[in-house]
Amino acid sequence: MFDALIFNVNELKDYVARFFTALKVPEIDAQIAADVLVSADLRGINSHGVVRLFSYYGGGLKKGKINPASTLKVLKESPATLALDGGNGLGQVVAYRSMSRCIELADKAGLAITTVRNSNHFGIAGYYAMMALPQDMIGISLTNSQPLVAPTYGRQVALGTNPIAVAIPAGEERPYVLDMATSIVSIGRISLYEKAGQPIPLGWGINQHGELTREPDQVLDNGALLPLGGPAELRGYKGYGLSLLVDLLSGVLSGSAYGKEVGHPSDEGNADVGHFFASIKVENFRPINAFKTDMDNYIRTLKATPKLPGQDRIYIHGEKEFDLAEKYLRDGVPLMVEIVDSLKKAGEIAGVPFDLKPNN
Repeated sequence: MFDALIFNVNELKDYVARFFTALKVPEIDAQIAADVLVSADLRGINSHGVVRLFSYYGGGLKKGKINPASTLKVLKESPATLALDGGNGLGQVVAYRSMSRCIELADKAGLAITTVRNSNHFGIAGYYAMMALPQDMIGISLTNSQPLVAPTYGRQVALGTNPIAVAIPAGEERPYVLDMATSIVSIGRISLYEKAGQPIPLGWGINQHGELTREPDQVLDNGALLPLGGPAELRGYKGYGLSLLVDLLSGVLSGSAYGKEVGHPSDEGNADVGHFFASIKVENFRPINAFKTDMDNYIRTLKATPKLPGQDRIYIHGEKEFDLAEKYLRDGVPLMVEIVDSLKKAGEIAGVPFDLKPNN
């Protein structure tokens, strides 16, 4: 659908890390942030990948709206819970370290919950949920975000896209990885259509008058995204309810901003984004091998379901993304021409020219 250039994954990751270090982000933190962003592109979620360098990180770090040194402060702690302050650091780094702490607690307690306040946009939620998989744990990752979504029957933004991610290990099959916005699409997806000059499907968003529109610029200019499900008659109130749930757990519970108060790195003051993480150690409930066997059996049963005409495969959540990542690691990751142009602009801001040569 979009014209794209293909880039070597390691070279791209190295460039993103150099971009961050040029903006005074410590080297180890820059590597974490680069891995998270490029992982989004690898998994085909390019709305949350390196396209964010210009609008979020270049602007936020350059203007001093994001603290380049992401230091965590413990607010409250118990054997199975942890409340943290992210120090207005890079969301990817804050989230990575917070989920790491959550996994450590769960290893001892069997399960753990960690909340974070005073953070920033953290990229793809699935990255942090998947951190639990190598430890044979179930991972959960939620975050609130700047208001971009209208509540059902509303015509102005009041909620974030507020994603939900859950990762559950399997045996021989791919793990189950649900990673979804509670809006019908992310705002980054709308931006990609706008950059490419393409109309969006009807039902993704509304204009400033509350009318359904196919023009991405009308959604971006005082319009709003719709909750998962779309208009009320298509049961969009279910997505609205899920979005609110995410904000209650990651925003209200953590003590961060919530609803309309969640900021943006280009605004005055801190974005004060809130996160919610959970880790569940499977062995504390049943033997891990038996659990994985049942996971494999369940997945195979679903895949064996009779298919619709013209369809030859049923996917498990996350499976398409794993397939893409394997392909892109081998052949290179595609970036829209418009995204490459934004990387060049971001490179000018950071003083790190984007000089990577595409494979094609």
